[in-house]
Amino acid sequence: MATKPAVSSVLEKYGLKSLTKSNLLYHYAPAVGLSSYAVLSVNVMNPGLILRVIPNRDVTNILLLNSIVGTGLHVYNRPHLSGAPGKIRIMYCTYGSVLFSFGSVLLWALLRSILPNNKTVATILGLVSGFTLTAVGKECLDFIDSKASKTTK
Repeated sequence: MATKPAVSSVLEKYGLKSLTKSNLLYHYAPAVGLSSYAVLSVNVMNPGLILRVIPNRDVTNILLLNSIVGTGLHVYNRPHLSGAPGKIRIMYCTYGSVLFSFGSVLLWALLRSILPNNKTVATILGLVSGFTLTAVGKECLDFIDSKASKTTK
């Protein structure tokens, strides 16, 4: 009689991490936050597109909250903050994630106001700028982590 495979082995078969508390908080929640951030960029740059997909519901605040939480959990788990007390880590990661998310929304709103009325260009620019901001932010955190690891050795 064949047994059902464990959930973790099915996840690993598809290259996903097992469902542990740590993976849920520091892998999957940031992934949901990143996805929400990408959709948020489209929502700000081309609000009509999201309204066609999800009519009668403004999802901006949900996307923004997911982005803040996902970014915050990602920063909270970074090596350069590992030695900081919990309250300080929470303060720093909250500050960083709120600035990143709200700063992005402000940038997108400004870009949308100066762009010609072309929804395709606005959508692409939103996604590209969001990807660029995320990549630069990750590179910055990696650099800080590398400096922090050298000082602790």
